[in-house]
Amino acid sequence: MFFPPLIFLLMLAFFLLALILLPFLLVGMIGEAFIKLGLPPTTMFWLLVLTLVGSMINIPISQLESQALVRDQMVSYFGMRYRAPVLRTHKTVLAINVGGAVIPLILSLYLLTRMELSLSLVLVVGLVTLVANRLARPVQGLGIALPGLIPPLVAALGAYLFCPPELRAPTAYIAGTMGILLGADILKLKEIGKLGAPVASIGGAGTFDAIFLSGIIAVLLS
Repeated sequence: MFFPPLIFLLMLAFFLLALILLPFLLVGMIGEAFIKLGLPPTTMFWLLVLTLVGSMINIPISQLESQALVRDQMVSYFGMRYRAPVLRTHKTVLAINVGGAVIPLILSLYLLTRMELSLSLVLVVGLVTLVANRLARPVQGLGIALPGLIPPLVAALGAYLFCPPELRAPTAYIAGTMGILLGADILKLKEIGKLGAPVASIGGAGTFDAIFLSGIIAVLLS
């Protein structure tokens, strides 16, 4: 299934934000922590771009019994806007978003193989998971929605306070992405069927902006 998690102007703004980071990555002003973990600056840039492109791809994994579906309607949440897709089904399709879940999961697993699993990492992931779970709200026609900026900032602050400098950036990325996916999506799955959403995408509309900003903030923190 192909549809963007955000309206076009926000997708364009996120792309421009990634583009602004490119010169700083290329001259080594930011990104040092990821370089030490085997991720060249251009790789980080293209991962951000792939996250944006992949956000339009949703892989169906299940179907849920649903109440009356909201079809072809603009849904507002936390100041954001999202158009519910039109699907010929009477159930909610549960999907996983490539840019908002698959790519962050693969990158987080890679980072974990290059760094030691520490108590500080577990602590920050747990903190972001708790914050995301408490802030996440069910939105009719959309699924689960989350304020885009708060969880990434919590991840960055937690990494800064509890981790050594060389691990702050990867910890912020892992905690920001995995904490959001766990707290706002996975732990809220039981509420999806009550919301009449044609598609509920893990890492998609409602949480994608927070996940993408986690990547941006982690790069800046490095």
